[in-house]
Amino acid sequence: MKANLHPQWHHDTSVTCSCGNTFTTGSTQKTIQVDICSACHPFFTGEMRFVDRQGRVDKFMAKVKQAQAQQDQVRKKVAKKQAEEAKSYQQILQEQKAVLKQSKTAEVTTAN
Repeated sequence: MKANLHPQWHHDTSVTCSCGNTFTTGSTQKTIQVDICSACHPFFTGEMRFVDRQGRVDKFMAKVKQAQAQQDQVRKKVAKKQAEEAKSYQQILQEQKAVLKQSKTAEVTTAN
C-alpha cells in the first residue's frame, strides 16, 4: 500500500463566518472561512434579505431594465404600424393594376 495516501483529518476544525459566528467541526483543513452560516442564512433566521456577494441581483436588475426598454421599442413600432392605414385587398389590387397600366403605357410611348 502507498504511504501518506489519505489526508490528515482534524477533529477540531474552527469554522468562522463573516457575521462573526464560530463553531467547531471535523475537516481536512485546520480553519475554514465562510460567507454564510446557519446563524445568518435567511432560510434559518426567517428574515427576508438579499445575500448577494457576487453582484447577481444587480446583473439581473440590469437585464430586466434592458428587456423593458426593448419591449417599449417594440410597442412603439407596433403602435406606429397600427397607426398606418390598413388597406383592404381590393385597394391593394387597384393600386397594383394602376401601376401595371402606367408601366404598359410607358412601354407603348417609348416604343413609338
